[in-house]
Amino acid sequence: MNWEVGEVLLVDKPLHWTSFDVVNKLRYSISRKAGKRMKVGHAGTLDPLATGLLIICAGKMTKRIDEFTGMEKEYTGTFMLGATTPTYDSETQPDKLFPTDHITIEQLHAVKEQFTGAIAQIPPVYSAIKVDGKVAYNQARKGKDIELKPRDILIHELEFTRIQLPEVDFRVTCSKGTYIRSLAFDFGKALQSGAYLKALTRTRIGSFKLEDASSVEEWVAKIQEDPQD
Repeated sequence: MNWEVGEVLLVDKPLHWTSFDVVNKLRYSISRKAGKRMKVGHAGTLDPLATGLLIICAGKMTKRIDEFTGMEKEYTGTFMLGATTPTYDSETQPDKLFPTDHITIEQLHAVKEQFTGAIAQIPPVYSAIKVDGKVAYNQARKGKDIELKPRDILIHELEFTRIQLPEVDFRVTCSKGTYIRSLAFDFGKALQSGAYLKALTRTRIGSFKLEDASSVEEWVAKIQEDPQD
């Protein structure tokens, strides 16, 4: 590995880790190996309850972070119908319950078509987006009312891989800036019910695939064993 030229590391982010946890862990190992503090960053945040592909850039490869972040993403996961949560995922407990008896397989597929193509999406208030210079989730946790504006995103493909109500497994390919948590919330609302994101894994960023990624521990071992000083 050549840390002066820079490296791109494909990491399989574990559950409950933040993306910055991964960056900090690998920055420490890379800096020790290089003998100086190295620039390390990630190309696209994954929430703590999401797993999967995280691109880590080190050294001069950090200049390509925006390029990688802008690439098409692919995710798999599970929508839980019949309830919503404040965070739109399972980090918080359901705050509202909704009926699901009226939902049919045909209705699921019909509503799905509303979420393919160019759509306007409102991000979750529990997100890292800044409003008036303040991080939205910090304000939300203080109980303050936050109004986030819709963003134009692109859903290239949305398919269901398992339907066993109240759970629906899915695969989605989408543009930069798409919040799958908001997709879950909006999907439930379109069904005249509610939904939140129960599980999420990022499987691809551009041509980079999760199957080619290594765990944080594996990368730490590779860095330590690298013969290049």
